[in-house]
Amino acid sequence: MLKDNLIMLRGIRGFSQEEIAEKIGISRQAYAKWETGATVPDIEKCSSLASIYGVTIDSLIKTECADGIGTIPPAPKGKYIWGSITINDRGQIVVPKDARDKFGLVGGKRLVVLSDDEGIVLIPAETFEENMRRILELASMKKDNE
Repeated sequence: MLKDNLIMLRGIRGFSQEEIAEKIGISRQAYAKWETGATVPDIEKCSSLASIYGVTIDSLIKTECADGIGTIPPAPKGKYIWGSITINDRGQIVVPKDARDKFGLVGGKRLVVLSDDEGIVLIPAETFEENMRRILELASMKKDNE
């Protein structure tokens, strides 16, 4: 719910209730009532809060839960938290339906697996290949201009 997200986001960003209240032009007490659920902000205040916290209004007012984790904070704009998955004995995973729908992942779709020391990323092969073509073209242009 909104009140839970407000508490989490404020804590993550390290703001006091007073600092947030000042940023949106209300009293600390009014903000405190939003965090307790006694009242809710109007849509304009929700827009201001979403902007301050770097999230969408939609993610600000919804509570997301992940298996084994519990309530999770709203993801930043343009980012998504799809929840947790379990790798089966054969090393296979099931990508959450919402993620499959968002990225048009259907049977036979090719993905590239990338990683760093902290995690793994799946990216559609066509997107990866197009980005690599652009990088190579830019490198070629730079070399030609030297």
